[in-house]
Amino acid sequence: MPADRRTLLADAALDVLADEGMRGLTHRAVDRRAAMPPGTTSAYYRTRAALLTALVTRLVQLDQAELRATAEQFPLPRSVGELVDGMVALTRRRLAGEGRRRSLARYACTVESVRDPELREILVPRENAGREAVRLFLAGHGVRATDVENRTHTLLTCLDGLVFDRLVGGGDVPREALEGLVAAALRPSERSERSEQAGQPDQPVGTPASR
Repeated sequence: MPADRRTLLADAALDVLADEGMRGLTHRAVDRRAAMPPGTTSAYYRTRAALLTALVTRLVQLDQAELRATAEQFPLPRSVGELVDGMVALTRRRLAGEGRRRSLARYACTVESVRDPELREILVPRENAGREAVRLFLAGHGVRATDVENRTHTLLTCLDGLVFDRLVGGGDVPREALEGLVAAALRPSERSERSEQAGQPDQPVGTPASR
């Protein structure tokens, strides 16, 4: 259990949000969940906005810890199978137990962030070992340097979408679906295919600002 009371209250707020949704997230509900005297949460987080910001900040911390743990369990993948193994482990963690509760809270906060720039900034994807592993894997398996970042983002966004689908519909994310995402990420670009057919080397095209 976290020793810091602010962290304890943020964790309690996460639990309330996972169980009761945004409408149920009140200072009193967090007091009850944390087994604290009435008024404790409002003493630390005066407004609902402050409470929500603390909740989202804590959620990101826990998500980053989870991604580090997955990266430690599955070092830099050398094959498609190894990369998919890591993705399977991550999706299962996010669909069961505490991971499922965080997923419920995460999607509720994501929708809320549409109208809250501060929350949206906190939820922006951050660098972590898992994201870097995907980036290095794609770069090492023939994806053009100019495509790696976009394909990494697309792959991880689609992975997130599959977790959301199973969170609503139940069950695990099928391994075949994850294999399909990786296959799509490794597919040669149309420009590369045209260049190969013409017998010419593919030249990266920069943006106007980079020329």
